[in-house]
Amino acid sequence: MIRVARVLYPTDFSSYSNLAYFHAVALAEAHGATLAAVHVYAPGTGLTREQAKGLLEQVRPANPKISVSHVLLEGDPASEITRYAADAGIDLIVIGTHGRTGVERLVMGSVAERVMCESACSVLVVKLPKGAVGAEPAAEVRA
Repeated sequence: MIRVARVLYPTDFSSYSNLAYFHAVALAEAHGATLAAVHVYAPGTGLTREQAKGLLEQVRPANPKISVSHVLLEGDPASEITRYAADAGIDLIVIGTHGRTGVERLVMGSVAERVMCESACSVLVVKLPKGAVGAEPAAEVRA
């Protein structure tokens, strides 16, 4: 079995990220791993740095045995996530994706895709089932 001691859960606080949260927590629990919740703050997105930090600190697994750290970064999301993963010795990144296709994907790009391509560790990309329009917020992530 692959050894997973450190799981990274990057979040932008969207329903897509919240869906990935369930997978990140389940994998951390199954492997006895620590969980790092990371948000890459971008000024001008409607959240202040303090609000982003407050939301990030609400990421708390129901299982108290899962050790969680909260990391607020600033910069290009994909670059910061992969840099942090390398610096922190992360074994697995669990990231949600919007599942954009076609022209929208070409114009907007995909943070998840860039993380997958640029990361030195394994990456689990979680997307909504086909036909779904949104995911329910994670019960343990309070906004």
